[in-house]
Amino acid sequence: MKFSSQHEVTGAETRRHFIQKAGTAAAVVASANIVSTPVYGQNQAPSTGKVIGANDRIRVGYIGVGGQGQAHVRSMKKHAGENNIEQVAVCDVSKTRIEEARNLIGQAVPGYEDHRELLDRKDLDAICISTVDHWHTITAVDAMESGRDVYVEKPLTRYLREAFEIQDAVKRTGRLLQVGSQGCSARKYHRAAEIIRSGAIGPLVMGQTSYMRNNPKGEWNYKIRPWAAPSDINWDRWMGDVKKKIPFNADHYFRWRKYYPYCAGLPGDLLPHLVHPFMLATGNPEFPSRVVSLGTKSWKTDRLTQGTYERDVDESVQVLAEFPSGFSLMLASATVNEDGLTEKIRGHHGTIEMGGLSSTRINLRPERPFTDEIDAETFDGLLPKEGIDHHEKNWFDCIRSRATPNAGIDLAVKVQTVISLAEISDRLNVMCLFDEKTRTVTTGDGVKLEALDYGVAELS
Repeated sequence: MKFSSQHEVTGAETRRHFIQKAGTAAAVVASANIVSTPVYGQNQAPSTGKVIGANDRIRVGYIGVGGQGQAHVRSMKKHAGENNIEQVAVCDVSKTRIEEARNLIGQAVPGYEDHRELLDRKDLDAICISTVDHWHTITAVDAMESGRDVYVEKPLTRYLREAFEIQDAVKRTGRLLQVGSQGCSARKYHRAAEIIRSGAIGPLVMGQTSYMRNNPKGEWNYKIRPWAAPSDINWDRWMGDVKKKIPFNADHYFRWRKYYPYCAGLPGDLLPHLVHPFMLATGNPEFPSRVVSLGTKSWKTDRLTQGTYERDVDESVQVLAEFPSGFSLMLASATVNEDGLTEKIRGHHGTIEMGGLSSTRINLRPERPFTDEIDAETFDGLLPKEGIDHHEKNWFDCIRSRATPNAGIDLAVKVQTVISLAEISDRLNVMCLFDEKTRTVTTGDGVKLEALDYGVAELS
């Protein structure tokens, strides 16, 4: 059907009006340094646990207080007054790390080796989890079952099955969960979602983003500290559900991101920084329908670090994900070259360029056939940008309001599906098709796959 010129002009004016109006609103939000909650989420009322009022102090406990866990302890302590929180207790399998976290808090807070003992306390409202990936599900589900809201570091889980276990626990308990992909609290991605939902760039066609590093001595070869010993670390507990049990190994303890039993490598560690906010920016995150991944570790950079092993995981990986709407997403990550892809989302009518996590600007560029309907625009000063403190604040605000966090479970489970299918595709050398209704994975010829899980592969 051919529309009249009147309809065409009206449509163009409507799109322009929305962009200008939303741009003004974005400037107000930016000046107030506030991040809005994504509109695709739904508010949820808690079914268990204490209801936190607007003026109530939130009492926080920490499970896992290594490097990232201590970063949260520091950040939350710095902003404790403005967030009205109290740091109550810490838990870790390392005695040294418990003491380090207690010293950072600066109070005589108790420390626990078993997270269940921490959760037995009656004076906790919220739990921040920064464990190794294979402990995310157990601790998060236990925390929600005990009536606490949860902040869990990315990735959501180690394996795909666990993502749905956490999602089911969120819905069953009524607790809320925030995944620690702090780019989701950067205003830029929310602004892109507003533009896309307006229809300004038309149906989505293709997106691309990447997270790139170049470490000549091998990424994640962190320093092994002298206190690391069986006398300090409960190694059996640290191993948890991992099936490939090994004796105590300080290299595996500090450099666990290199080894498949504990981490998916680049898809599980670096890509989540961008896949979460990028899928949020699409305005309507979907489960993937097809995923294929290609990875390699040909450079063997670990050889330049004395006393370590060659990694299991890739040094370079590319992922292509297709979604039911027809949108496809190109992802890349490497630890051997830091020149990344330009971050953008292409639509039928126009393209949004976002410039990476450190940028506070997005550009809207119309496609040539639609220049009479869409103006090229730049939206700048989209604060806040990526920051752990902004993401923590969003979590605390949502605990009080019961709004959906910026990296809530509905977004996180879809992102984890992309991550997990990418790992399966690469490690099993197959294209993965996904059915969100049955939660099953099949190959292109319809053969059902047993998704990677503890004990499924040799390195698991």
